[in-house]
Amino acid sequence: MSAPTRGHRPTLGQGGPGPYGVLRRALRLLEAVDRHPHGATTAELGRDLSLPGAAVEALAGELETEGYLCRLDGRWVLGGTLALLGRQNREELIRIRLHHRLAELRDQLGAAVYFGRYQDGELCVEAVSAADHAPAVEEWVDFRATAHASAIGKCLLGQLDHDGRRDHLSRHPIARLTARTITDQEQLMHRLERQPATVPVLDLQEYALGTVCAAVPVTAGATVGCLATSMPVERVHQLKQAAELLAAQAAPLMLAMAV
Repeated sequence: MSAPTRGHRPTLGQGGPGPYGVLRRALRLLEAVDRHPHGATTAELGRDLSLPGAAVEALAGELETEGYLCRLDGRWVLGGTLALLGRQNREELIRIRLHHRLAELRDQLGAAVYFGRYQDGELCVEAVSAADHAPAVEEWVDFRATAHASAIGKCLLGQLDHDGRRDHLSRHPIARLTARTITDQEQLMHRLERQPATVPVLDLQEYALGTVCAAVPVTAGATVGCLATSMPVERVHQLKQAAELLAAQAAPLMLAMAV
């Protein structure tokens, strides 16, 4: 968004009499954004506050400059500065934004979408967005013990160093889940080390027969994370395109989590 024009801006001064009118207007705007857990457009905020869109844009732009607001996909959301002022709400805000993003991706792909993280030495599938038309893969063996076979697991292991991978596999020995599962540790290590960071990691019926998956890395600070999707093997021809969409959405997801 272009920076607001400097100079006379009468819309910002219409917050009531006295020197604190703009401050009151800014607080009302922040409160209005906070009432929209998935973000609000300029038009929605204008209706909430009975303000013209130009006034909302100007004030929101100033708050964006200071980090109190952030625009994601055309919707205003609370920014990182506010998160620092209220850390007790930070995790809930991130959770809401994460689930909103995953639901959007699920509907775009017509397939279940997952966010996984490697934390404290373990794989964790933190969020899943699934629906009747986009069912999630059945966790028939604990995901934490099957990183060697799943797209999520291999994507996360691939972001660790050599010693980190060895340590994980020493605690979670490789087991055959299907006829396609890699059961040779050295072969798996070799594949992980040669996996290009820009190429999606695939699971072609290695975790479960009848299901294919793809995963791409998500980097947010010290987070070792990934985005993934799963679909029936009959849709394997769509997996490459789905993985490309995941890769394109990794950066916006990182921003949504960084508040």
